[in-house]
Amino acid sequence: MEVGSKAPDFSLSNQDDVEVSLRDFQGSWVILYFYPKDKTPGCTQEACDFRDNLQEFNELNAVVLGISPDSAKTHQSFIEKENLNFTLLSDSDKIALKAYGAWGLKKLYGKEYEGVVRSTFIINPQGKIAFAWKNVKVKGHIKAVKEKLKELQSLPS
Repeated sequence: MEVGSKAPDFSLSNQDDVEVSLRDFQGSWVILYFYPKDKTPGCTQEACDFRDNLQEFNELNAVVLGISPDSAKTHQSFIEKENLNFTLLSDSDKIALKAYGAWGLKKLYGKEYEGVVRSTFIINPQGKIAFAWKNVKVKGHIKAVKEKLKELQSLPS
């Protein structure tokens, strides 16, 4: 996904099995992050970092959405266990993951496999990609997202 291009729309089930579409957030900034799996150490840390900073994102008129291939039921359990305060979307068919380039070839211990490439996108109120991170390292990422969002919001439209 190129900065400045239209963000691909999607309709996915949230943790309550309610369909959510990107177009539902037109007019707001959206922090869209793709992560591999609920309840794993890195994904839990990333989700908790978003949870702990959600008030600041809200004050910046930004909605946080997390997407993984996990089921709505698994998301619900993850939200309850970690007291998460934002929406998680289930992309078991990997439609949004592939549209955003967040599904691809990965390597672990010399073996190649397909999986989620941890990625974050800032989508502006006009529905365009304002910034993107690929192969995200969790430590310090939320701080970078907040700083970039503030910088983007300060630019003339």
